[in-house]
Amino acid sequence: MPLPEITLEVSPPTEAVADGKEPVETDGKKPEPSEPEPLQAVEAQEPSPTETNTNQPQPGGVGVKEQAESENSTVKEEGPCSAPPTDDDAAAATTPSPKPHAEDASSLKKLSIELPNDSVPVPAMGRKDSVWSLGDGQGPDDLEKPIDSPPRSTLLIESPQSATILVGGDITFVAKVEAKDLLRKPTIKWIKGKWMDLASKTGKHLQLKETFERLTKIHTFEMHIVKAKDNYAGNYRCEVTYKDKFDSCCFDLEVKEAEGSQNIDIRSAFKRREPKPDEGPDVDVWEILKNARPDQYEKIAFMYGITDLRGLLKRMKKITRVEKKTEAFAKKLDPAYQADKGGKIRMVVDLADPTVELKWYKNGQEIRSSPKYIFEHKGTQRIMVINNCSLNDDAAYSVAAGDENCATELFVKELPVKIVKNIEPVKTTVNERIELECEVSEEGAQVKWMKNGVEVPTGVRSRYRVKCEGTKHFLVIDDASREDTGTYSLMATGGTSEARIQVDLKPLKIFQDLQDMKVMLGQPINLHCEIFPGNVAGRWYRNGQLIQPNDRINIVHKNKVHRLEIATSTLHDTGDYTFVPEGYSQSLSAKVHIIDPPRVHLESLNFPDNTITIVAGNKLRLEIPFTGEPAPRVVWMKGERVILESGHRVRAETYGDQTSLTIDVTEREDTGNYKIVLQNEAGEATASVKVKVVDIPDPPEAPLVPCVGGDWCSMTWEPPKYDGSSPILGYYIERKKKQSSRWMRLNFDLIKETSFEPKKMIEGVPYEVRIFAVNAIGSSRPSEPSIAFTPLAVTSEPTMLVVDDITDTTVTVKWRPPETIGAAGLDGYLVEYCVEGTDDWVVSNKELTEKTKFTITGLTPGTRILVRVKAINAAGASTPRTIQHHVMVKEIIEPPKIRVPRHLKQTYIRRVGEAVNLVVPFMGKPRPKVNWLKEGQPIEPTHVNIRNTDCDSIIFIRKAERSHSGKYEMTVQVENHVDTAILDIQVVDLPGPPQSVTIEDVWGGNVALVWTPPKDNGNAPITGYTIQKADKKTMEWFTCIEHYHRSCITITELVVGNEYFFRIFAENMCGLSETATQSKKSALIVKEGMQVKTHEFTEHDFMEAPKFTQPLINTFAIAGYNATLNCSVRANPRAKVVWMKNKITILDDPRYRMFSNQGVCTLEIRKPSPYDGGMYTCKAVNDLGEAQVDCKLEIKGGFTFFELMQRGVPLHLIDKYMNEKVVEPQK
Repeated sequence: MPLPEITLEVSPPTEAVADGKEPVETDGKKPEPSEPEPLQAVEAQEPSPTETNTNQPQPGGVGVKEQAESENSTVKEEGPCSAPPTDDDAAAATTPSPKPHAEDASSLKKLSIELPNDSVPVPAMGRKDSVWSLGDGQGPDDLEKPIDSPPRSTLLIESPQSATILVGGDITFVAKVEAKDLLRKPTIKWIKGKWMDLASKTGKHLQLKETFERLTKIHTFEMHIVKAKDNYAGNYRCEVTYKDKFDSCCFDLEVKEAEGSQNIDIRSAFKRREPKPDEGPDVDVWEILKNARPDQYEKIAFMYGITDLRGLLKRMKKITRVEKKTEAFAKKLDPAYQADKGGKIRMVVDLADPTVELKWYKNGQEIRSSPKYIFEHKGTQRIMVINNCSLNDDAAYSVAAGDENCATELFVKELPVKIVKNIEPVKTTVNERIELECEVSEEGAQVKWMKNGVEVPTGVRSRYRVKCEGTKHFLVIDDASREDTGTYSLMATGGTSEARIQVDLKPLKIFQDLQDMKVMLGQPINLHCEIFPGNVAGRWYRNGQLIQPNDRINIVHKNKVHRLEIATSTLHDTGDYTFVPEGYSQSLSAKVHIIDPPRVHLESLNFPDNTITIVAGNKLRLEIPFTGEPAPRVVWMKGERVILESGHRVRAETYGDQTSLTIDVTEREDTGNYKIVLQNEAGEATASVKVKVVDIPDPPEAPLVPCVGGDWCSMTWEPPKYDGSSPILGYYIERKKKQSSRWMRLNFDLIKETSFEPKKMIEGVPYEVRIFAVNAIGSSRPSEPSIAFTPLAVTSEPTMLVVDDITDTTVTVKWRPPETIGAAGLDGYLVEYCVEGTDDWVVSNKELTEKTKFTITGLTPGTRILVRVKAINAAGASTPRTIQHHVMVKEIIEPPKIRVPRHLKQTYIRRVGEAVNLVVPFMGKPRPKVNWLKEGQPIEPTHVNIRNTDCDSIIFIRKAERSHSGKYEMTVQVENHVDTAILDIQVVDLPGPPQSVTIEDVWGGNVALVWTPPKDNGNAPITGYTIQKADKKTMEWFTCIEHYHRSCITITELVVGNEYFFRIFAENMCGLSETATQSKKSALIVKEGMQVKTHEFTEHDFMEAPKFTQPLINTFAIAGYNATLNCSVRANPRAKVVWMKNKITILDDPRYRMFSNQGVCTLEIRKPSPYDGGMYTCKAVNDLGEAQVDCKLEIKGGFTFFELMQRGVPLHLIDKYMNEKVVEPQK
């Protein structure tokens, strides 16, 4: 059957010229073939997010171009670039189309696509009844709708890989998905290009397979391509979906010609290639689409490899189509014609010029007159009649009139093939022959046999055979098996017939069942049984696990006999053995028991001579493995004593294939030999181990401290009596303060001697030391602490020893304490002297003196002596400090000298009532006489107290008065030597008020005031005045100015119409006077230029009883946050405000603060608690009456009884609060 063709004439793109690309001129010769480039299928949906839009059309109308071989050549390709075809028919060759006129050689270009005979013709592409179409994709109006794609995730653990095969070869692509986290099988799609789902294209050349491995839980998906052809090459995609998970991968298949093949690659003419300088002009698909019908868009896009038709369709919507006027045709062919198979069709075209030569083409090939094709002429009409239409006539037709042409498509509708006789169901057993028969309405009709919705393979190696006898079709299965059970159907274009085939097994008969066995370890095992049918295979299981044959295990099936042979038995061979005939629910079972004599494996201990050495006090656990089947009985013994499992400290345990001896706390008595006895039905075994317990040494005796220094000591000790059966390696020494419990180690390296000298101790702190003995096992317990000792040292020598006083019989010396005293402290000083000319030091003080001054008495006048001082403490006497020169025992006269303190060299000022205590030091020898005078008169002892010492004089006044002011003279006298000093004491007080205040003048808003200074200035100069004013109506005083120095002032900015009084305070260094002097007259401020005409009127009585203008309001408060209650009251005279809680007056409670300002009364409750809630009352009282207002305060967020007790709340208030909480929920 000849193949239909599509011929498409394309005008040169005008955009190419606009873009600066000139058409390439050709000389009519066939150009060199270029490298073929595969065409890509059109995808009618949005590109996925992972794909780049590199093929989208650019703005400006520049379309996708493809180079043809020349103007006179036709490009061919087998079918659309989608799934592999389903039969082996080869593509038929096409004849070249006639050459156009020479002047049109550069303006026309032809493209022809040839389809294989097993596919639907190209004109049917896009129709819903077409098998090989672009799919039921979205129409132009639906392209802009968003398409949801599942999210990407990682499902594939093994992806298909790109591969290359030869023509006619087989290849398998494998994809694997791990199903550990999946509840059901994932969905997989195999896609060629970007849109073609290969699930509907399975058959002879394409097979899809799915398997699942239960052990590894992996789904395996395979795509088999059998006998690959050239057009199988291209890009493939594998998509896996599970719920909201999605994964995909792309791979390429390249099909190459076998070496030495002479086949002509027709597909290479279809493939896109880069333009060469000698090739024709580019093809602008945009111009082709603008001049084409909408039903041809998909076909044109597929022909030119456009993968994104969406952008072109959007632009096509925005362009107004303009019919191209033609000069050759008055009426062109209709866009499309339709005819039934076997019918007749007429194609009519009306010419504008009847003399023009007309040629008809089918798929680019010229049509010659024949009985099938009849050409008629009626005036300007040219008619072509096609008789007896067949599927081969379904093609693209065109007519050429001079330089112009027009095209159309013919759609041949095939009558459906109907089912005349349905398939009958079949029920049979395995190994029988099955033949299914179905009769259709037409001979030679193409039908498909399906099993469970999947096409039945009918290849050479297939178990299925298909034959056809006229209208009858048969499906034959020679040797039926249980896998053949299913629903079989025959699909025709006009209907489907299906039937159920049930293949059952033959009944199973057991001639000999499996027998239980007991086998010695290492002996062979033979299990056999006999069943019918004899050709039934089976599987052996041990404890539910499938048994696979190997070097040790052999599985034999001979006729009815099934035998399992194990050459050498092991303990793992013990269990329940089951033989399951394949396909049957019955099974044969037997038990195999392996026995083995017991054996003890002491080599696992890895101890020399099986002797275990352990430190006393540690836990010993010996785990010894043993073997034996059945599990032997294990007994542990030490000597004649059996160690039980229920022992407290020493116990024996047996579990699995191990036995253990446990000693929680090992002791020296645990040393010895331990025997193990094992028994079972196969025999008996014994073994013994030796346990040796070693220990740490005993502690040494308490150390001795024979010598102690200021920060060191020496200590000795004796070795311990018991060394723990191991030599003593050394000792550790620790010390601590007696009052402390924290011991500090003094050495980190072992000391091998039995003596040590600790250093760096704190003087005066009692210490204790102890010893640890160390052997190879460890350290002993500490020894008893030594007797406490205290490091002590003598002090340094006293400092700055000087002679303080000398008389005829005494010498007084003084000194400073030692710079370093030490922890032993200082008990006192010892003073010694030595007479010049002798070496005998005489102790002056029989008892230690704690003072740093001492007088040596009983000396002979005129004697010269040396004096030294020693500091004494518990450690002994320090180095003595000696005077550098001898001292002559003879008294020296020193003139008196008064040393007046700096603050008394000027006037000493105190306030009335304050105390006066002045100390005036002086010098002189012998002791001077002191005398005081005030203003030249002796001081009365009743008013001023005076006390004199050897070196100073003190004057004291308990409460100073102004009469104590004056000049005090102090006189100091030694024999005829006199020294004097004068002290000036001034006692000050607050001043009195000014004598009088006079209003000198009033003008505008100003008042001039004059006053006289006060009579009493408080014994201090006046430093300033404070002036205040008051309105006559309110008589509330306001300060106008402070610290004013003059005695006259002008007060400004007074309010017109008000009448003012003024008062003045005097001020000195002590402060303001206690009272102020008020002006007798008032100052009335009147407006200038106006005469005030006073009228007689009765003064209004502003007296008023208290009245609340704003009452209290019931409110809520949060426990722990401050709350306030506010109200306002009006009264004259001012009312006294009293706050009450529950009719009890609130007095001096720090939790409450009360304010009253300008009649606004406020009660603040600090951090209230629930018992602060209640009825609060504000009461205002004055001479004319009283008034009160109430409100209720509730506290949110209460406390428990315990919290109220912690806060110190009285019990009666807690009881009242708890009762209120009980009543509220009941309400």
